[in-house]
Amino acid sequence: MKQISEGIFEFPAEGGMEVPARVYMTKKMLEEADETAIQQARNVAHLPGILKHSIILPDGHFGYGFPIGGVAAFDAKTGIVSPGGIGFDINCGVRTLRTSLTHSDIKDKLDELIRTLFKNVPSGVGSEGRIKLNDDELKEVSHRGVDWAIENGYGEKKDPETIEENGKIAGADFSKISSRARARGRPQLGTLGSGNHFLEVQRVESIYDEETAKKFGITDLDQVMVMIHCGSRGFGHQICTDYLEVFNNAFSKWKTDLPDRQLIYAPLESQEAQDYLGAMNCAINFAFTNRQLITHWVRESFQTVFGKDQDALGMDIVYDVCHNIAKFEDHKIDGETRRVCVHRKGATRAFPAGRPEIPEKYRDVGQPVLIPGDMGRFSYVLVGTQKALDETWGSSAHGAGRAHSRSHMLKTLRGSDVKQILEAKGEVIYAKSPKVLAEEAPEAYKNVDDVIEATELAGISKKVIRLKPLGVAKG
Repeated sequence: MKQISEGIFEFPAEGGMEVPARVYMTKKMLEEADETAIQQARNVAHLPGILKHSIILPDGHFGYGFPIGGVAAFDAKTGIVSPGGIGFDINCGVRTLRTSLTHSDIKDKLDELIRTLFKNVPSGVGSEGRIKLNDDELKEVSHRGVDWAIENGYGEKKDPETIEENGKIAGADFSKISSRARARGRPQLGTLGSGNHFLEVQRVESIYDEETAKKFGITDLDQVMVMIHCGSRGFGHQICTDYLEVFNNAFSKWKTDLPDRQLIYAPLESQEAQDYLGAMNCAINFAFTNRQLITHWVRESFQTVFGKDQDALGMDIVYDVCHNIAKFEDHKIDGETRRVCVHRKGATRAFPAGRPEIPEKYRDVGQPVLIPGDMGRFSYVLVGTQKALDETWGSSAHGAGRAHSRSHMLKTLRGSDVKQILEAKGEVIYAKSPKVLAEEAPEAYKNVDDVIEATELAGISKKVIRLKPLGVAKG
């Protein structure tokens, strides 16, 4: 391994590696890094047609096939798609809302607010939503995304303007969804789920770039914000499961000597790949719609607790970013613009100013990059940079990244103790079970400040604000 620059290290291509593997971490983080995740990044470099290099970002840790925090790109015509490079929770993502409220406006009603959010937004393992879809409605959600939600009264007409892909990605094909995936998806729209998914009320603790923050509608310290983290639930999980089996059954047609069978893939020109992409895009649109319904119920909860309407509360979407996704994008390689299929597994798009994919209102500053931390520390809003576009396919970290497994945390901590510690700091915590609090305790994660330091050191995003948690609802 050699150091390329501050915060960037590289393993040269050797053995069956098609390209080098790059690690975006500080020296300290690298010394403490999960070696199995680093090896996974090197394994990804074996995939046929991979371009430039395999990437693991500062929040990188062990995942299925690809590391979580892994990025790789392939030629859009001759390349491949690998479900392990996208993940089981397709379009797991983060949405951030701003409000016109300050901490002083809500502190006396904080417990009531978090309790109301916990009641109004279904959460937990296998949780079912307030809406039950039939197959025709699920098909509409899968094809139309957030447009379906808004037409049915769950949101405002302007909401899609600040959602990645405007809340609806093209190319969805509901005919490629199995009956099992449909059955799992029908009852789960509008649910938070469990594990690392959360609904968090926060306050602006620091502003680092006032001009960009103002563009994002964030103007004051102590301004109240809301962060939503969830994905496509059992619908996306089953789609991934189904197509791993399809790819495994067909794989002998293409190749058999992978360093890890979890890197199973299909050539983009194959029918199997096209079927998967059609199904994956359905899950992407489901996840956008899932966060949209939760947004609607968050707004309703604030209106109930504070007796103000939406205009008075100013609860607009700052941005909604995807993780766990493959997208076709135009990127420059050796001075030539090429269409590529970018796999972002636990990674956030981080485009700089000028890219047409960015909402018009942000196009002169760059795309908001949302990086949540953990229940006890901080979260961040950053902005994308040209260096990210040049080096990481316009990608950045998606969170703090796990430092310890869930099983380790259950052996180490009790959920009741975690709750007591966080509440002693002034936070309000509501969760379906003590178990999830132990699994998701702050100690389970890397310090997000370290992730942000590595991100800025490498130049792949620039911090704008830091957010402190006030209250959390978890499944």
